[in-house]
Amino acid sequence: MTHAAQIVGKVEYREGEGPQMPIRPGPIEVETTHNDATLSWTDGETHGSAAMPLTDFKRYVAEGAIRLQAA
Repeated sequence: MTHAAQIVGKVEYREGEGPQMPIRPGPIEVETTHNDATLSWTDGETHGSAAMPLTDFKRYVAEGAIRLQAA
């Protein structure tokens, strides 16, 4: 299921075994499955995406760092 959302706080993801990388504040699209959430965004001409465990995504929503938009 796809949701429109906003990053309004500190949200980070990890690429492989690398360091945590921040996702800049602003609009995103979120695609969720039973296990994962994939966040996609555009920053100028750059498109980014990050996958994270659904538990991490739900934590960011509960903490208010990600705000889901009403459908």
